[in-house]
Amino acid sequence: MFGDIPVEISPMYEGERIRAANMFVELGGPKSIGAELVLVSESVEDGKITVVGPEIKDMEEGKIYPLGILLEVSGKQLEKDLEGVIERRIHEICNYVQGFMHLNQRDKIWCRVSKDSHKKGFGLNHLGKAISIMFKDEFPIIEEIAVTIMTEEEKVKEFVEKAKLEYEKRDSKARDLSEEDVDSFYGCVMCQSFAPTHVCVITPDRPALCGGINWFDCRAAAKIDPEGPIFEIPKGELLDSVTGEYTSLNNTVAENSQHTFNKVYLHSIFGHPHTSCGCFEAVAFYMPELDGIGVVHRDFKGDTPLGIPFSAMAGQCSGGKQVEGFSGLCVEYMRSPKFLKADGGYERIVWLPKEIKEKILENIPKELHEKIATEEDVSSIHHLKKFLSEKNHPVIKRISELESTEKEPETVFEEEKESNSEMVQFAQVPEMAIPTSGGIKIILKNAKIYAEKVIITKK
Repeated sequence: MFGDIPVEISPMYEGERIRAANMFVELGGPKSIGAELVLVSESVEDGKITVVGPEIKDMEEGKIYPLGILLEVSGKQLEKDLEGVIERRIHEICNYVQGFMHLNQRDKIWCRVSKDSHKKGFGLNHLGKAISIMFKDEFPIIEEIAVTIMTEEEKVKEFVEKAKLEYEKRDSKARDLSEEDVDSFYGCVMCQSFAPTHVCVITPDRPALCGGINWFDCRAAAKIDPEGPIFEIPKGELLDSVTGEYTSLNNTVAENSQHTFNKVYLHSIFGHPHTSCGCFEAVAFYMPELDGIGVVHRDFKGDTPLGIPFSAMAGQCSGGKQVEGFSGLCVEYMRSPKFLKADGGYERIVWLPKEIKEKILENIPKELHEKIATEEDVSSIHHLKKFLSEKNHPVIKRISELESTEKEPETVFEEEKESNSEMVQFAQVPEMAIPTSGGIKIILKNAKIYAEKVIITKK
């Protein structure tokens, strides 16, 4: 089946990582542009593979090139609603190719070709053929498929803009639907080759972290591929309407995370936040100095007010971890009325990159438009606190209330009265991240925390 492809094609390569030292070229990614798109068409020239722009053999080692991947598919049973589902599987299937690494999705794709695969004569035409064969094998309803791979910069630019329009059409379809309107949610474990304990929960109000799959996409995927990585989750009993906790979701997360986690809150980054994979579009992070929340997306190149960039944030919570105070999410979720509902929603958001703020401005309450800072307004926690105070952001009231409680009379545990020198254990946590600056990450695992004094103050 893959006889004339010079590298092996197998699921065993799905978790393969190509580091810079072993990389021949990089395609797309944060330093270039790229996108992938699936379109259902009435007529497709089956098996046609087209490469527009430089082939791998014509590229210079160590360089970065743009990348566009277009799949045109047809079949009697194919529907427009299946485009997003098939598209998201590009990630999985590309990673079956030895020496080819595919990360992320949509217009955020980031790929690398290894030096070994280049030496074997691997080219983009081989990638196209592998995609063509495997998609027809994975989805029998695909009767014809044509693959176009672009590396010519101008062509890729045009393609990216076209792809973004298609993404917007898909996303807007789900915006009028809410969790109360449906009887089931969906789970996705497609990223478990990279994040073994990650379970993505998709509801009408919370699309997949990657931003590539919404509730409608999942419904279609579960129907055409019942044994696939996307599956239905009965809604179950609602335990907390604010945090978004359901019995069925708790059970699903426990079962599919090898019982690493047994509880998940859909709409909070505290307590039991949603697990994070590595393909997420953005990270929500807590700033304890302000009791506020910031969000930073993958394309943001600078540092957050904490003094660390997106990459450090991503490292803090990716890999399928559930880290309180950090949570991966997609930008589309920020348009939902339930966006971090348990944490105060936009009244708790104090900082956003300008690009994201402008993109979702109509979803932010008008009275908060000028009160949420961007990188153009502040560059540190100190400046951010001053900005929020000047703009009278709602979080300032929270800060004032917290500061006022510190001045109230203290109520002390009996242990302290009996012996001020005795150390008392007051907390035991499975994992806790400590926000830091300078690119340093501190995580306490299975920590027992002791204190000479334990003081409770009335709020």
